[in-house]
Amino acid sequence: MARQIHELPVWTRFYWNLDGLAATLAAVRHKQGRLLGHMEALAFSLQEEAQLEALTLDVLKSSEIEGENLNADEVRSAVARRLGMDIAGAVPAGREVEGVVETMLDATQNFDKPLTKERLFRWHAALFPTARSDMSKLMVGGWRSEAEGPMQAVSAPAGKEQEAPAASLLDREMSWFMAWVNETGSMDLVFRSALTHLQFVTIHPFDDGNGRIARAIADWFLARSENSAQRFYSLSAQIRQEQKAYYDILERTRKGALDITPWMEWFLGCLDRAIDATETTLAAVLRKARFWERLADTGINDRQFFVLNRMLGGLEGKLTSTRWASIGNCSHDTALRDIQYLVDKDVLVKNPAGGRSTSYSLKGIEG
Repeated sequence: MARQIHELPVWTRFYWNLDGLAATLAAVRHKQGRLLGHMEALAFSLQEEAQLEALTLDVLKSSEIEGENLNADEVRSAVARRLGMDIAGAVPAGREVEGVVETMLDATQNFDKPLTKERLFRWHAALFPTARSDMSKLMVGGWRSEAEGPMQAVSAPAGKEQEAPAASLLDREMSWFMAWVNETGSMDLVFRSALTHLQFVTIHPFDDGNGRIARAIADWFLARSENSAQRFYSLSAQIRQEQKAYYDILERTRKGALDITPWMEWFLGCLDRAIDATETTLAAVLRKARFWERLADTGINDRQFFVLNRMLGGLEGKLTSTRWASIGNCSHDTALRDIQYLVDKDVLVKNPAGGRSTSYSLKGIEG
C-alpha cells in the first residue's frame, strides 16, 4: 500500500497555492453573499420553504453518499419540526431519520457554538441510536478502538479503502484537531471548511459515520462563513452528484504530499456548483408559491393539499385514483371525489389515456 498522507512527518502542515485559488474563492464568496441577499428579499414564507427544501435535500444526499436511502417524507417532516414549521401532511420519523436530521441541523443552526469532543460524540450517537451499523456493534460516545484491527477508511470506492491512523493515536490526533478547528485566525472560513473536511476523513476517528460528520463539520464552517443559520444550498447534494470525482480526489490527496492545491480547487469548485444549483431549488419554491396563490380560494382540504404538494415536489410516475388513495391514506371512493373536485376547480386535468389507465396532471404548472 502506498504511503498515506497521515504517515508523513508533521502531516497537518498542509499548504496550497493561495494566489492561484484567490479568484475562485472570491467568486464563491460573491455568490454566497448574492444568494443570501436574494433570499432576504423574498417573503418570509418563501424563505422558510426554500430552507426546508435545501436542508431536506442535504440530509437525504449526505446519507445517499453512504449508501443509505432515507424516506423523504420523514426527513422533510423531521426538518420542519426542528425548524418550528407547521407543514401539511407531516409524518412521524423513525429514530434513524431523527438522528441524522438532529446532527445535520445542529451543525448549521448552532454554527456559533464551538465544536467539542462531546458535541461530536452526541452527533455520532444520534446517527446510530441502536449503537449498530448493519449487524456490527459500534463504539458510540468514544473514538474507535483496535479491537477489529486496523481501520479501513471507506471514503473511497470499494477496493480502494485506505488505512487510517492507528486507534492508539486518536486521542492525540483529535486533541490537535479540536484545538485547530476552534481557534480564531486569518484563514478564510471557506478554506477552513475544505481543509477540515480533509483532515477529519483522514483521521477517521469513529467506527462508522465519519463521512456524514465530516460533511456536517464542513457545513458548520460554511454557516460560520456566512454568519447565518439559514441554509439555501446543499454541498452534500452536489458531492452526491459528483461522487466519483469526490472519492477520486480524496484518494489522490490522501496518497499525496502536503501540497493539497488540487483538493482545495475541487472543493471550491464543488461549492460553487452547489450554490449555482440553488437556482433550481428557488425556481421550484417560486413555482409552488404561484400555484398555491392561484388555489387560495378553492377550499381544498388537508388531504388534497398533501397530495398536490407531493405532485409539486416531482412525484414519480402517473397519478391515478388508486395512487391518490395510497398517498392520501383514504378509500378509493374518497380519492375519486377528491380528484373530481380538483378537476372541476381547474386544478387537475385528465391525461389523454382513459379507462383503467386514467391518470391526472397538474394544470398550468410551468417549470
